[in-house]
Amino acid sequence: MDLALEEAESLEKMLPDAPDGSAGPSPTPAASAGRSRSLWSDAWHQLRRNPVFVISALLILFLVFIALWPQAIASGDPLQCDLSKSQQGSEPGHPFGYDTQGCDVYTRTVYGAKASITVGICATLGAALLGSLLGGLAGFFGGWSDAALSRVADIFFGIPVVLGGLVFLSVVTSTTVWPVVGFIVLLGWPQIARIARGSVITAKQNDYVQAARALGAGSGRMLVRHVAPNAVAPVIVVATIALGTYISLEATLSFLGVGLRPPTVSWGIDISNAAPQIRNAPHMLLWPAGALSITVLAFIMLGDAVRDALDPKLR
Repeated sequence: MDLALEEAESLEKMLPDAPDGSAGPSPTPAASAGRSRSLWSDAWHQLRRNPVFVISALLILFLVFIALWPQAIASGDPLQCDLSKSQQGSEPGHPFGYDTQGCDVYTRTVYGAKASITVGICATLGAALLGSLLGGLAGFFGGWSDAALSRVADIFFGIPVVLGGLVFLSVVTSTTVWPVVGFIVLLGWPQIARIARGSVITAKQNDYVQAARALGAGSGRMLVRHVAPNAVAPVIVVATIALGTYISLEATLSFLGVGLRPPTVSWGIDISNAAPQIRNAPHMLLWPAGALSITVLAFIMLGDAVRDALDPKLR
């Protein structure tokens, strides 16, 4: 390729200038192709100009910031309560009012982002890694491994998520986020595995993969160097959208009493405690439910924007 470019440049220098004074003919197709953007750079070029992506990305960065440093915008203690202020409305220094136990709703809403964001990110990474590995290998090698993965995935698809959470997490006594993360990964990897399998099957049929095989490239080299980079885009899109779903699932399980448990601060726990008092103190439910809805919506919007940027058919 470099030799061809050098020959094209030497031929261009030998040609006379155009009558209008321009320096020779237009650039060769090879030179133009060298300056063309890749799939990822072209996707990033489009994402930067998509207001949906910009708004959702800024919102997610803010949520991650308060999850890592909640004390930056909330100086109180989410576990410090005063029963004498039970269910009271907003007052100076406490804009969201108090819950049934007299805890500051604003502080608990801010600190609740940590548990939800942690569960969402860790569960998504776990499900994406496990699903991509199993689905990619099954799709690339095929045969009995592909058939076995399909049958195992069908079993997990047949398990109702909420019912499975009630059964699996009801026997767990830990108050950390890891049992919930493990359960979500356990039921979340088959979806990503199916997407990865189909993407790998499509990618390995391309001409450049067949050419690499004809030149004697091993299976590992073809999978890592040629197939995986061109099959990862659908997995990223599905994982980004699933992140918001996993956060919603954690809140649902916590609302039912089998997800995160006190003293962990969670939006699902606060919504569960506020539900019986929705008529007397609606502010207890409004703020954690609103924070949960905005977070889930932000990740779904981000996933939609990434999907539109990576899929040329949707442009």
